[in-house]
Amino acid sequence: MTPELIITLGQRALEVTLLLMLLLLLPALTVGLTISLFQAATQINEMTLSFIPKLLVTVSVLMFGGPYIIRVLMDYTLRLYESIPGIIG
Repeated sequence: MTPELIITLGQRALEVTLLLMLLLLLPALTVGLTISLFQAATQINEMTLSFIPKLLVTVSVLMFGGPYIIRVLMDYTLRLYESIPGIIG
């Protein structure tokens, strides 16, 4: 196993992780920023006002994006398993 191969495998794992994290975090970040702007404009400082919408958006993204997330993880895992004979020898 060469160092280049290990770096490539790690890089692919980080790319998949970053892609899936962005899919979940960007909508929550957008909703959180919108709610924070609303709270700043109206001077309402209620913690649940920002938590509940972010939770609902994250759950809805998981519901609608779940098949995509599973497909990406399965493709990565299958490619990783298929490359094991080439990695070993």
